[in-house]
Amino acid sequence: MNDRSENGTPGHAPAEPSPWNVPNALTVLRILLVPVFLVLLLADGGQDMTMRWWALVVFLLAMATDKIDGDLARKYNLITNFGKIADPIADKSLMAAALIGLAAIAEIPWWVPIIILVRELGITVLRFFMIRIAVMPASRGGKIKTVLQTVAIGLFLLLRPTAQIVPEGATFALLILAWLIMVAAIVVTVVTGIDYCLQAAKLAKESRGGDGTAETGASDPSSK
Repeated sequence: MNDRSENGTPGHAPAEPSPWNVPNALTVLRILLVPVFLVLLLADGGQDMTMRWWALVVFLLAMATDKIDGDLARKYNLITNFGKIADPIADKSLMAAALIGLAAIAEIPWWVPIIILVRELGITVLRFFMIRIAVMPASRGGKIKTVLQTVAIGLFLLLRPTAQIVPEGATFALLILAWLIMVAAIVVTVVTGIDYCLQAAKLAKESRGGDGTAETGASDPSSK
């Protein structure tokens, strides 16, 4: 009763929701699925087609939890500090595992994960250091980047298993589509990375100028 009356008092910020909630549980599940996905993908050097199908299923399931936990957190006001930290860790861990795993079994060249992961790590470090100056607003291309990366990885995971059951022409068309989307994902990844750097430079300049505008950016917990 006391807690309820205090939370309702004007001027008091609402208490943060308990971290023990469904969105955070889904985030933790996504983290736990990363090693499962890697074991399935790398089984028999990536040549076990049954395991490859299961790897695709686990990857899609993990990415589905990403959308579901974000939607639930926003709809029911269950955004917590734990979720803000764990959610991007889960997302980037899964993407890194998929890209490195595909490169390890020679499905994609190593320069693809290098470009994407250097950007992801660099921007994560940049945002961490920028917290002392200002909250960086979410990149508008972040969600597009994530969707493109997810679709491209899904198609590359699908290529080898479907090659066993579809005509060669269909496999080639799927390969072309996978590369077109992957290239688009890389372009958006690099462009949004540059955008973050420009934002950081602008916010740092405004902070030094003392014009008070550096703190106005709103951070979206669902941004990637």
